[in-house]
Amino acid sequence: MIVADVRSRLTREDVALALSLVAEHGSEARERGEDALRERGLDALLDDPALLPALIESPRGRLASLPLFSYVLVRHALLQMGERDRVLADYAASVLLHFGLRDRARRVANTDDETFDTLADLLEAAERSEPRRSFLVRAHLGNYALWMSGMFPDRIAHREHRRGGPALSYFEAMGRRGFQLASEHRLAGEHGLALLFAAASERFPVLRIALNRISDALLFPTHHSPERLMRQVQDEARWMRAG
Repeated sequence: MIVADVRSRLTREDVALALSLVAEHGSEARERGEDALRERGLDALLDDPALLPALIESPRGRLASLPLFSYVLVRHALLQMGERDRVLADYAASVLLHFGLRDRARRVANTDDETFDTLADLLEAAERSEPRRSFLVRAHLGNYALWMSGMFPDRIAHREHRRGGPALSYFEAMGRRGFQLASEHRLAGEHGLALLFAAASERFPVLRIALNRISDALLFPTHHSPERLMRQVQDEARWMRAG
C-alpha cells in the first residue's frame, strides 16, 4: 500500500544535487543551504525557497530523481498555503509517484487484478470486502479521489458540464470519506496510519488545491477556460477564509 516514504528514499546524490541547485542562487544561498543541512537536517534544505525554482528552471534540475522532484514540488505547494505537515506532503508526493505509473491509479495494489473506474465502485467494494482488503480499498478511495481532483480538475469540470458527470465537490467529499473510513479501521491503528489518514481527511481541500496549482502551472499551463478561472477564484476565496 502507499505510505509516506518519499523522503526516506532520497539518496546522497539527491542531497548533493539539492545543495548545488540552491547554490546557483549565489554564495549567500549556498551558505544558507549548508547551514540548514548541518544544523537542522535534510528537511530544512528541502524547504529552502530557492530549491523549487532551481529544480524547474535550471538545466541541472533535469538530473533530479523523481522522489526529489515530487516531494519538493508538493512540499512547496503546501507551504505556500500555510500547511507545514511534512508527513502529509510526503504522503501526497507518494501518491503522485505511484499513480503516475501506468494504470496504478485504478488498482488497489500493484499486483491487484481488479480495476476501478469510479469512486462509487470503490466505496461499494470497501463495504463488501474482507477486513484487510476493505482497509486497502478505503485508503485507495481517498488516494484516487485526491489524484483525480488534484491533478485533473479541468477534466472533471469538462465532464460535469458536457456529460453531466460528478462535480469537483463530489470527488472532494468522497476523498475525505475514504481517508476517514481508513483512519477508523483497526489496521490503521496497528500500522500507525490512523493519524495520517485522519489528517488527510480533515485537510483534503488543502491537499487538493495544492495539487491543482501544480497541475495548472506545470502539466497544463496553456489551458484556459472559464471553469478553470472560476475554480481558481473560488479556491482562493476558500483558502483565504480558512486562513
